[in-house]
Amino acid sequence: MAKPDNRADNVEHLQQHIEDTQQNIQETNEYLAEFGDEISASEKQNLQAKNERRQNSVAAFQAEKQDEMNAQE
Repeated sequence: MAKPDNRADNVEHLQQHIEDTQQNIQETNEYLAEFGDEISASEKQNLQAKNERRQNSVAAFQAEKQDEMNAQE
């Protein structure tokens, strides 16, 4: 039997995803600032691309969170 769709805590979960992803972005930026001269160009490029994908994820999480908040009204 399928579980009922309980969306009561979706906003909180999405906010946690946003905060975790932003923390990962910050940590990567700090790593690049500290070790950017010591890592290969391809590794640096990979980390920068990963952060771009993370930024896109944050935007998507924020949009989804807004949708959830509107649905709860």
